[in-house]
Amino acid sequence: MLRAVARGHRLSEPDVADVTQTTWVRLAENLNRLKDPSRVGAWLATTARRECLRTLRASTRELPDADPPEPTLCDMPSLDADLLEAERDKELWSAFLRLPARDQALLRMLVADPQPSYADIGEALEMPIGSIGPTRGRALERLRGELRRGHSELDRAA
Repeated sequence: MLRAVARGHRLSEPDVADVTQTTWVRLAENLNRLKDPSRVGAWLATTARRECLRTLRASTRELPDADPPEPTLCDMPSLDADLLEAERDKELWSAFLRLPARDQALLRMLVADPQPSYADIGEALEMPIGSIGPTRGRALERLRGELRRGHSELDRAA
């Protein structure tokens, strides 16, 4: 019945599914407020119609604009954000360069574009394929440790 009500409003199949699901959720939320259990069918139909209308209203408001708006000054990243990003990148690369060469090589290969297959990585690093994931996890943990160590040194210097 709920799907028929939604289809009667000429909604798309995904919207029909959303209306149906939302109607059942509304029933669960309001079950304790229903006074006459024999009227639950009418309540569901009315709620489904209301959800259909809400969906239709929402879809008419979302019309794509042919020309996107020009970015305003507040949309552009601030100079502070650029400086903070550059500082973060510098710290990350510094910590990365303190990693063992094998960790650096593995992490570089895993972020390469296009990413080589695990078979290629294993062959290049003379590492079993099954070891790549766990080794990557340990390398990332060492990188996190280097980042923390770098922050501690900065705190002591300040």
